[in-house]
Amino acid sequence: MVNVARWVDSTVRRRSAKESQDNDSRRTQIVVAAIEAIDAVGPQVGMAQIADRAGIPRPNVYRHFAGKEQLDAEVTSLAATELIRRVRPHLSRAGTPFEVVRGIVAASIAWASEHPNLYRFIAAQQQTKALHRARMGRTRFLNEIVEAMRAYLDAAELPAAPPDGVLAGLMGMVDASIVWWLDHRDETEDELADRVARQVAVVLIEVLAQLGVDIPDGQVFRH
Repeated sequence: MVNVARWVDSTVRRRSAKESQDNDSRRTQIVVAAIEAIDAVGPQVGMAQIADRAGIPRPNVYRHFAGKEQLDAEVTSLAATELIRRVRPHLSRAGTPFEVVRGIVAASIAWASEHPNLYRFIAAQQQTKALHRARMGRTRFLNEIVEAMRAYLDAAELPAAPPDGVLAGLMGMVDASIVWWLDHRDETEDELADRVARQVAVVLIEVLAQLGVDIPDGQVFRH
């Protein structure tokens, strides 16, 4: 199993300048324990297992978190931060629609392959938030993807911006495809990345056409 604590600790250090007052050492210890437990056992892990892994009595967890929902939100934030770190280099690279999308998708698949249970957990949390998006707003990961794709599309001098729902729906398709692959492993990573990237690129090109922008074969987009 990949050393989750190592990248969680580095993520916490990167965030500490902004959030040092919000994360004491015990709170961070619990979050690390939760991420390790989910990575090892699965998204269904309970508070008792998390407390055992953190080496503290279960009631003590509730001194730092109001409940499982609040802890899940913190775990999602830290795990998504690491996923974003892996994906971000591909959010500003030049390429055809297929090449741009494939870089993002392939990076997500690679991280999911290393952390299958955490990816399932993040995907499930994002689906739950999607049901309450009007109240809660987009998840951070989805927001970065949407804004990056907007930057590429803006370069095409669009007469109007594509609806958030289109890009959010595409991310939902990517999540569903990756989770299916994690459960079945019926394709190689490269085959999955190629197939999903082609599907996403086709939808994006169709959206652009509806907005009055025709994309020639091989056109290169720059962020």
